[in-house]
Amino acid sequence: MNASFGANAMDLSGLAAAAKTPAGASYVVEADEKTFENVLNLSMRHPVVIEFYSPRANADALSADLKSLANAAAGRWLLVRLNVDAAPRIAQALGIQAVPMVVGVLSGQLMPLFQGTRERSEVSALIDQLIQAAVANGVVAKAQPVAAGAEAEAPLEPDVRFAAADAAMEAGDYALAVAEFDKILSATPGDSEAAAGKAGAELLVRLGDADPNLVIARATAHPDDVDAQLAAADMEVAGGVPEAAFARLIGVVRATSGADRDKARVRLLALFETIGSSDPMVLKARRDLMSALY
Repeated sequence: MNASFGANAMDLSGLAAAAKTPAGASYVVEADEKTFENVLNLSMRHPVVIEFYSPRANADALSADLKSLANAAAGRWLLVRLNVDAAPRIAQALGIQAVPMVVGVLSGQLMPLFQGTRERSEVSALIDQLIQAAVANGVVAKAQPVAAGAEAEAPLEPDVRFAAADAAMEAGDYALAVAEFDKILSATPGDSEAAAGKAGAELLVRLGDADPNLVIARATAHPDDVDAQLAAADMEVAGGVPEAAFARLIGVVRATSGADRDKARVRLLALFETIGSSDPMVLKARRDLMSALY
C-alpha cells in the first residue's frame, strides 16, 4: 500500500525495556552459499540488507558504517555480509560484477540500494527508504540479535513459531495474521517480535483500501475528529512519515481528555511497536507523550 505522502510511567518504561538489545548482541551475520537462501526467507518477516563484499575491495569504512548502522537500528533490519570470493556462484547468478554492492531484501525480493562506497549519511538515508517500504508493506517484525563474536556462525533459519503468521501476511490476510501473532503472544507474553508483527498486521487491517489523500484531507478538515486523526496517523506511518503521525497523536493527547485521550494514547503505543520501540524517533515521541500525559 502506498501513501502520498492514558498510560502510566510503568507502561512506557516497560515497552522501552522490552526493546533493549541484549548486552553484546549484534545484528550482523555472515552468510555463505549454503545459508544464502535462508537470508531470503528471513526477509519475509523483517528487512534484510546484504553487503556483497570482497577483502580485496578496500571498502573497510563502508563495512564499518553498515555494521554500526545495523546495530544502532536494534533489529529493525539485519545486515548480512557475503564474501563474493567465497561464494562465486551466488555473485554470478545475481549478476554482481563489482563490489562492494549493497542490496535490500523485502519478502524475498532483492532491491538494489547502491554500488561502490558511500558516505555514512547517504547509506543511512537509503536504508531508511527500505525501512519505509517495509512498513508500508507490513514487513515489520524485529530481527533476532546474535551473540557478539558469533557473526560467522549465526543461524539464519527462520523462527518456525512465526510460520503461520508469515504465511497469512504473505497472502494478504492481515486479520488472520493478527490472530496468529496473538497465539504466539499467549504462549510467550512480552515477545517483542510477535508484538511488532501484530502491530504491523493490525495497521494493515485498519488501512484497508482507504485512499490516503482522502484520509489526510478529512483529518485536516476536521481537526477535532479523533477517529479522523487516528486514521491519518496510520496513513502517515504507512507512507513513511512516522514523525508526523507521532506529532499528530501527541497533539490529540494534549487537546483531549477521558476516552478520546486514551484512544489516542493506545494507538500511539501501537504505532511505536510498529516502528520499533528503540528507534530514535520513537524514543523522542515517547518522551513527548510522557510530557503530554503528565
